[in-house]
Amino acid sequence: MLSAADNELLTRTGQGTAMGELLRRFWVPALLAEEVAEPQCPPVRLTLMGESLVVWRDADGRLGALEEHCAHRQASLYFGRNESRESRDGACGLRCVYHGWKYDIEGRCIDMPNEPAKSRFKDHIRIRSYPVAERGDVVWIYLGPGDTIPALPDLEWAVVPQNQRFVSKRLQRTNFAQAMEGGIDSSHVSFLHSDARLWNPDWTGAKNSTRNHLVEDGAPKFFVEPTQYGMLVGARRNTTDGRYYWRVTQWLMPWYNIVPRDGDGPISAHAWVPIDDETCWAWSVSFNPDSALTKQQTDHYRAGGSIHAEAIPGTYLPTRNAGNDYLIDRTLQKTVSFTGINGIAMQDVAMQEGMGPIVDRTKEHLGSSDAAVIAARKRMLAEARAFAEAGGDTTPSGLDPLQQRVRSASMILPSDVSWVEATEDSRRAARKHYEYS
Repeated sequence: MLSAADNELLTRTGQGTAMGELLRRFWVPALLAEEVAEPQCPPVRLTLMGESLVVWRDADGRLGALEEHCAHRQASLYFGRNESRESRDGACGLRCVYHGWKYDIEGRCIDMPNEPAKSRFKDHIRIRSYPVAERGDVVWIYLGPGDTIPALPDLEWAVVPQNQRFVSKRLQRTNFAQAMEGGIDSSHVSFLHSDARLWNPDWTGAKNSTRNHLVEDGAPKFFVEPTQYGMLVGARRNTTDGRYYWRVTQWLMPWYNIVPRDGDGPISAHAWVPIDDETCWAWSVSFNPDSALTKQQTDHYRAGGSIHAEAIPGTYLPTRNAGNDYLIDRTLQKTVSFTGINGIAMQDVAMQEGMGPIVDRTKEHLGSSDAAVIAARKRMLAEARAFAEAGGDTTPSGLDPLQQRVRSASMILPSDVSWVEATEDSRRAARKHYEYS
């Protein structure tokens, strides 16, 4: 368990908090590129770590991210007009509809029509703008100091060709750490995501199931290897022939997770980004580093298959949610599904949201299967404390793009073989995706 003080440190991400200031030194996955796909599109309102922003693409196609409120009377720029060079002042910009103040992507006020024409007042007005970039079908925003902007993440899924990647996001009503801990917990896979029939020794399909080894040993032994970018988590399960099944997960600072692939199929990855202390954006990525995804695969993901979630049309809100008990089917739970809830993502969400928006970790009783969760908490807390003690005058771990070029792995190995050495090649991202470096 954690102390109440440590739980506060882990989960509070607003400005001025130790964790919040640490997280602001990383590029944040903020929007899907499709949300601001067209020049002169409507602005998108966004909250990250308690900060209210608007993100927009001007008529020249340039992305901008500004604090949400106009410097005049604090009206929301979400309602603003995204104007082209054909406007009255001849410039691209976002104009507040309350009194007409207009801003460029740098946050400079470039027109102030409710003041005298000769006034230079606008030259003294500027709202905060945030560095913004686009990579891997994602719009990334940097919330930290302007003199400490790191390189963009080099996660393999973000640099593969577009047709080899599918990215989705969904709202989750929990603290980001709560969601992230689920991603590095390999123990729950044996239960939460399992087929109920695998628990029946008489089921003939069990012998042919590729997931059967997860049920054969539901109490994996965990091995955690700290890395410069985060940690490598090895979950070891016994197989019926005396070997070990290793499920090796990558956790990268401060909120990334890469899940082992099955054979040569797509790789799964996640990111959990704080909206505020009680909600987060859960990002899910399926990518094949070797070939294009098929239409059948992308249609499956779009419909809520694999690690993705079906959304209410026109939103990023899950169709299955706490308001409808995640559409749990008790008959299905008795026969086919261990949970009765459709979809890997929503099975996780039901458990994590059911803990409350910020789980009281002082009430937990953790066991040996929680080794990775414990290690991740310790790492995050240590990083936040060290960063705060240095007054922010230090570089957090995990920012080096070269260290982010990794994958997860899974394989069956003889009992006397080192899992770290045997999976080394499988955990290395393909060099061909980094020809620009």
